[in-house]
Amino acid sequence: MTRPDVLERLRGQLVVSCQADAGSPLRDPGVIARLARAAEQGGAAGLRVQGFADVEAVRAVSGLPLIGLTKTSRPDTDVYITPTADEGVRLARLGCEIVALDATLRPRPEPLAQMFAAVRAAGALVMADVGTLAEARAALAAGADLVGTTLSGYTPDSPRQSGPDWALMDALRGAGLPFVAEGRLNTPADAAQALARGAQFVVVGSAITRPDVITRWFVDAVRGRSGTG
Repeated sequence: MTRPDVLERLRGQLVVSCQADAGSPLRDPGVIARLARAAEQGGAAGLRVQGFADVEAVRAVSGLPLIGLTKTSRPDTDVYITPTADEGVRLARLGCEIVALDATLRPRPEPLAQMFAAVRAAGALVMADVGTLAEARAALAAGADLVGTTLSGYTPDSPRQSGPDWALMDALRGAGLPFVAEGRLNTPADAAQALARGAQFVVVGSAITRPDVITRWFVDAVRGRSGTG
């Protein structure tokens, strides 16, 4: 599948993020692969998957376009989503059509342009996860194929909020920048609104594939209604 074909296949569609953090009962590549198959059965057009083992497990059971990433904690930077070119290249070689990288303006171990070039040379598109309009402009200027609103609300330079960053989406659309909506899209209405605001496609994770998070939403609501602590 060529690069333009991937983006056209995903345009106006839902990508499901299938991830589980350490300590989750779902933290197993085989379980992640089953989540991916369930998402595909439900109509997902693509999948976002974290970690080499999970990517391999999902690639073995699904032919959907994959957005691959790693989450690597390092002492020298706060950047943890695919912080190095080597990780991005390995994801591309494992079959990810798109590689997601943190493209915030925080200090990082390697220059963005160098990382983007390496990933593209390995045959994958680059999705730059950002939190602000300035970061989106910088990422696209450095060679990213598209940007995602993934990190809005999770960096010092972006606003904290409980819902999607509609203002950022509107700013990206107004600037004519190609973007993917991701982050706190917790209802079908949120996903539809993101497309209406100009997103090329939407990525939803917690609201679909993290039953522990969804349960916590209900528990918090029930406790608030009942007045229990």
